[in-house]
Amino acid sequence: MQPTSTKPVPAPARPAAQSEEIERVETRLCRLVGQAIADYRMIEDGDKVMVCLSGGKDSYGLLDILLSLRSRAPIHFDIIAVNLDQKQPGFPAHVLPEYLTRRGVPFHIETRDTYSVVKRLIPEGQTTCSLCSRLRRGHLYRLSTELGATKIALGHHRDDILETLLLNLFFTGKMKAMPPKLRSKSGRHVVIRPLAYVKEADLARYAALLQFPIIPCDLCGSQEDLKRKQVKQMLQDWNQRFPGSNDSMFAALGNIAPSLLLDRSLFNFSDLKADAASPDASVSDADEDLL
Repeated sequence: MQPTSTKPVPAPARPAAQSEEIERVETRLCRLVGQAIADYRMIEDGDKVMVCLSGGKDSYGLLDILLSLRSRAPIHFDIIAVNLDQKQPGFPAHVLPEYLTRRGVPFHIETRDTYSVVKRLIPEGQTTCSLCSRLRRGHLYRLSTELGATKIALGHHRDDILETLLLNLFFTGKMKAMPPKLRSKSGRHVVIRPLAYVKEADLARYAALLQFPIIPCDLCGSQEDLKRKQVKQMLQDWNQRFPGSNDSMFAALGNIAPSLLLDRSLFNFSDLKADAASPDASVSDADEDLL
């Protein structure tokens, strides 16, 4: 286990080129992340937020925006970046420590050989993401306790949430996605997704502008046939054909009508009866959604 670094070092100057675009994208990201945090009360005064940093564009963007928001937030909260080094062959272990030291961010690098576990248990050619994520989640929960973190921040964005919704709808028979805020089954941990309102395209542009030292995930290889990649492409194609459809789909996740679905645990259909004593509702009945 490598020690946590807490020595602050001045952050490097941001790229001078395209500074106006950097400011514009950062302003939009800060507004969306700030709104999500406020809507779901993700971060409160005195919190210690453990930002899970993989080395991908999303987690880099999450950390950068949280640091920016913290500098002007009306509350105080601490940030510690955590990376789980899964011992992937060729993983550049120096990249994240060097970056975080330059940024003056306290961090902890945890080394666990989950790569060998996944390769041993998953037959060649099959999807490794499910097992990999379960192993990673267990270690992150443990680390949050050891480091005294009160919130675990993940870098899932709006596109991830929509893709998860369709994956569950198409392949598991469940109407569920990724919630912006989640309590673990044990009740001991709270997971937050501050990027819930942010589009992946904005994060990709932000990462390119700020030249984050991206580390690709090579554990699963390319796996071009992953269902998630296919769903991602489907959403992109659909939004090109019908601009705004993804926005509408995302809005629908926060606008649920239980009485117009089929889940008996959410609405008591059994006791639903006509009430002859009710005022004439012929006008409102005609306006009901019957699609």
